[in-house]
Amino acid sequence: MKLSEILKNIKPLRVEGNLDTEISGINIDSRKIAGGHLFVAMKGTQVDGHRFIEKAIESGAAAVLCEDMPETLPEQVTFIQVASTEDAAGKAATMFYGNPSARLKLVGVTGTNGKTTIATLLYQMFRKLGHKCGLLSTVCNYIEDEAVAASHTTPDPIELNCLLAKMVEAGCEYAFMECSSHAIHQKRIAGLAFAGGIFTNLTRDHMDYHKTVENYRNAKKAFFDGLPKTAFALTNADDKNGMVMVQNTKAHVKTYSMRTMADFRAKLLECHFEGMYLDIDGHEVGVQFIGKFNVSNLLAVYGAAVLLGKKPEDVLVVMSTLKSVSGRLEPISSPDGVTAVVDYAHTPDALENVLKAIHEVLDGKGTVITVCGAGGNRDKGKRPLMAQEAVKQSDRVIITSDNPRFEEPQDIINDMLAGLDKQQMKKVVAIVDRREAIRTACLMAKKGDVVLIAGKGHEDYQEIKGVKHHFDDHEVVREVFAQ
Repeated sequence: MKLSEILKNIKPLRVEGNLDTEISGINIDSRKIAGGHLFVAMKGTQVDGHRFIEKAIESGAAAVLCEDMPETLPEQVTFIQVASTEDAAGKAATMFYGNPSARLKLVGVTGTNGKTTIATLLYQMFRKLGHKCGLLSTVCNYIEDEAVAASHTTPDPIELNCLLAKMVEAGCEYAFMECSSHAIHQKRIAGLAFAGGIFTNLTRDHMDYHKTVENYRNAKKAFFDGLPKTAFALTNADDKNGMVMVQNTKAHVKTYSMRTMADFRAKLLECHFEGMYLDIDGHEVGVQFIGKFNVSNLLAVYGAAVLLGKKPEDVLVVMSTLKSVSGRLEPISSPDGVTAVVDYAHTPDALENVLKAIHEVLDGKGTVITVCGAGGNRDKGKRPLMAQEAVKQSDRVIITSDNPRFEEPQDIINDMLAGLDKQQMKKVVAIVDRREAIRTACLMAKKGDVVLIAGKGHEDYQEIKGVKHHFDDHEVVREVFAQ
């Protein structure tokens, strides 16, 4: 493809070289550059890609898209200077891969909690309704039933368009994706054509990156600000930021709620560890999920499916067959009547929701023992809040290691414990070794009790000093129960 075609939706500040140059690939990683490629020099949060322009040219780059022009410009290479390579990368990738998002019905899901569940359930539902689909999520990316490992919640714009192009090639009609605040802020979704957007909720998260809740909220809101008038914007009316998200959108706004008047409404009728009975828009349906927050997630799935043209009755029939996403309120039962619940909850709000869901089922019968930690090199402000939330709704709490990354696990635990007073500390024990913490909690539990193991969910590793060591909460629980 000619370079001029790739740059069709980009306004360069300066061009040096030939725009008729044929481009055979596009990349932001200089290590992946080959002959005839376009190298996009991105000013990342960790590393500035401009440092690798020379290396990309040595590897055969035919053109370079950058913000800062190098002092010397090799004659055989075309240089395009732009105001923001973050913004330009997605637009260039969209053109190079033939605008794949416009050839799919692409729906984005954003919010603090519920993104993975909603995107995955929509993917499962539309496949059961007979459509070929793609999924871009934290847990895994899928092109129909082919799994593609996920390294970020939302891939970089080049990888994203490459995956969407493969979905189109595989005959997919729909694609469902999580849109993280980082991805929106870093313009990883720039240039994509969305058929719809869903807002779940907004609570404290990623303060290490966004610095303030307002910045975090505005990053999410930017997604809806960018939706076209042909799209739908489905927002949670039960969240105080629900209507803020859509106040400047051109998209067709629809609401869902468990508490107030909305376009799509639901209420919880009955709850057990095996599932719930719900009323959705006047129809009763049994589902294999627990927790009021999952009622909200399922309602978003229902609303989006209806907005995508599906009959409500068909949607509800399929919804009754759907199963929980890996590591999201996933129960494991022991032979002697103890229930362990593995969940990804890693924010104070998510932990609160999961514990509420457990109490809704227990209804005052049985003890709740919670095992939780907090990730290293992330928002330190939420650590004491996590500990407070665990203590508030649990009979016993074991604070342990999560993914310490480059921090000392004991330092993270100390930050969590700093949020507790003497009375609260009577419920708490700290065990740095996560395996031992889970084992201790399971052995403390008696018949009818619930052990919540929070923080890692689907993850099968523990990240320590830059190395990912195999560790799976599910495996540890089953080992203990087998003993």
